[in-house]
Amino acid sequence: MEALELARWQFAITTVYHFIFVPLTIGLSPLVAIMQTAWVRTGNERWLRLTKFFGKLLLINFALGVVTGIVQEFQFGMNWSEYSRFVGDVFGAPLAMEALAAFFIESTFLGLWIFGWDRLSKKVHLACIWAVAIATNASAFFILAANSWMQHPVGAEYNPETGRAEMTDIWAVLSNNTLLAAFPHQITATFLTAGTFVAGIASWWMVRLVRTREAEKVELARHVYRPAVLLGVVAMLVGGIGVAVTGDVQGKIMYQQQPGKMASAEALCEGTESAPFSILTIGDLSNSCEGVNHVIEIPGLTSYLGTGHFSGPESYLPGVEDVQQEYTERYGDVTLAGDPVTYTPNLAMTYWSFRLMIGMAAGSIALSLAALWLTRRGRVTDKVWFSRLALVAIPMPFLANSFGWIFTEMGRQPWVVAPNPTGIDQIRLLTERGVSEVVGPGVVLTSMIAFTLLYGALAAVWFTLMRRYAVEGVPLSVRDESPEAQEPPGDDDPDQADRPLSFAY
Repeated sequence: MEALELARWQFAITTVYHFIFVPLTIGLSPLVAIMQTAWVRTGNERWLRLTKFFGKLLLINFALGVVTGIVQEFQFGMNWSEYSRFVGDVFGAPLAMEALAAFFIESTFLGLWIFGWDRLSKKVHLACIWAVAIATNASAFFILAANSWMQHPVGAEYNPETGRAEMTDIWAVLSNNTLLAAFPHQITATFLTAGTFVAGIASWWMVRLVRTREAEKVELARHVYRPAVLLGVVAMLVGGIGVAVTGDVQGKIMYQQQPGKMASAEALCEGTESAPFSILTIGDLSNSCEGVNHVIEIPGLTSYLGTGHFSGPESYLPGVEDVQQEYTERYGDVTLAGDPVTYTPNLAMTYWSFRLMIGMAAGSIALSLAALWLTRRGRVTDKVWFSRLALVAIPMPFLANSFGWIFTEMGRQPWVVAPNPTGIDQIRLLTERGVSEVVGPGVVLTSMIAFTLLYGALAAVWFTLMRRYAVEGVPLSVRDESPEAQEPPGDDDPDQADRPLSFAY
């Protein structure tokens, strides 16, 4: 295997693994902030218990996300050094903003939140978790700004003397219409993920407690876990509606900027009006489009997703073969390593990742509908099937997020920086030309094996810790540790105010 193929595999493995943690951290931090806000506003102990419970799971997830994310930066400078040389002036700016303006804030205030339960006032401590929630979303914005620029370069110009892309307008980069569509789509997807996570765990506990038939435990299910289920369901509904609306906007932008990606997602081989949406396609999904047979279709839906029109001349969409011909005429019949460049991505990968991204939302939909019905009018339930549905639903939005990013990145191929023919068409880079010219296959293979084994061990640690503390449930008793609830230090304990910070978990 060549260094290019190994580098792509390594980046795919580390990125997909890292992104398991990202949507939960982004979505769960505001939900934990909402739980703590409810406690501060109402004084109801159940919200403090839920804050402590889901806050602990948030911390575990956050820690593993940080550890696994660091590797990405090194890959940009090592395996993909030619890419970094070409676009580093632009791509590095939003990454630096993410670190300086978001991640440091996120980490600092998360530390204050962990250690400040008994040292900060309620409102200041509450402000800390809200700062974390805002910063995690700001981190997502800057990361997506960098990725969106790769999808649709703006605010830069090509310098022929240096052979590099150079930034000319940072505000254009941060207001890229690709970014303005991708950011709300990703954020609502994180709400769907975190809402399913909270509702799934709380639903499992609710059924477990109700089935004991013990009055005290049934009351715990009704008083503590049922509100958590409803909070998760609200987050799922908001996230689900948001994902659908923003996904529609994003699809229309993709057809304008990367027609090959969306044509491949539908296995649309030839341009047509009133293009149907294929639910099931069989045959050889190779880039030649030979033998592709759309078995089940929804008439006109693909045209609507791409143009906003179900029929008529306005509904025309180019197919894979049209895009290949257009790009060949525009960028030339390029040959790399003796093989001609195919300007459209792998049909099988884009077609199925797009459908799996959408289909995995079924778990969240089923859980939210069942939860709304079974908990109506103050009810709690002992249905075993519901607890099993809750457990099955939890991983599904995680998988949907991962398949969404697989579609986004694989659909951009063969470009690592897709061309923008509307103004800065010279800023484009084929993936094959972004890989390092000095890092050999042996080095890449060694590091890939090492990181894969390390990430496998971290996966076991993450799953063990998350399962352990989820099975423990909410703390049986909690107390208000804030300074407002503490007695002032007495003569017998003059050093109480100077005691060291303690880890709250």
